[in-house]
Amino acid sequence: MAKDKKKSKLKQKLTDKYRLVILNEDTFQERFSFKLSRLNVFVFGGVFSVLLITLTTFLIAFTGLREYIPGYSSTELKIKATRLTYETDSLKNQLAVLQNFTEAIRPVLTGEIEPEVIDSLKSEAEQIVVDEIKLSASKQDSLFREAMESEDRFPLSENLQNRAKIVFFAPLTGSLTQKFNAIDKHYAIDIVAKTDTPVKAIADGTVVFSEWTAETGYVLMIQHANEFISVYKHNGNLLKQQGDFVKSGEVIASVGSTGELSTGPHLHFELWNNGYPVNPINYIDFQ
Repeated sequence: MAKDKKKSKLKQKLTDKYRLVILNEDTFQERFSFKLSRLNVFVFGGVFSVLLITLTTFLIAFTGLREYIPGYSSTELKIKATRLTYETDSLKNQLAVLQNFTEAIRPVLTGEIEPEVIDSLKSEAEQIVVDEIKLSASKQDSLFREAMESEDRFPLSENLQNRAKIVFFAPLTGSLTQKFNAIDKHYAIDIVAKTDTPVKAIADGTVVFSEWTAETGYVLMIQHANEFISVYKHNGNLLKQQGDFVKSGEVIASVGSTGELSTGPHLHFELWNNGYPVNPINYIDFQ
């Protein structure tokens, strides 16, 4: 009986109604009022707490506020860490090349290779007598050489005609700040444009390289027909990966200023044919 009385009292306490009245302090005019019970207060308080915890969780998980909470990493720090990883890998490769070069020239610097060996090789080379009569071309050799030279002229002209049929698309519209100069070993042209300006493929082809480099930033290379390769350096972002096939005029990257050798937002564009650099202005109209 005592337990039943306690339960009934507890239930009555939870369900007893109370009126909350808001009055004007000066006039004692009733503004509004509503009924409450202890059970309603507990229920509303629990629901409000759950909603507050849920909202706080979403704000931390899906907004930038999580960067101010200890234990969460910054997106900018992740990008910097990735770039530093690539730069460290490039430095390791350069260090390995220098070590191999040092090991190769160490015998010369330390004197392990004796000068007598070099002098003996020179003396043996001087003792060799060349018979100039045997080096003179015979009549058959002359006729064969003339026939081969005459045959080579026409394939060269046909090859030039095939190259002339290729039409390249301008990768970017902007002002040229530095032109192609083989003497200064600047095998490219620099085109200045605003950051995030789209960079387009000059022709159909396959992406053969799409990576980050320490000196030239984000670099993308495309293999085209007739042994042409186009190179795009100092990009802000790369939109294509190695192995992707691109169409002429398709957006492949955006203008940026990445890499140690960059002095501002621009595109460093190179054009290669059969392993040799060519002047892009001779093939593309940038106006």
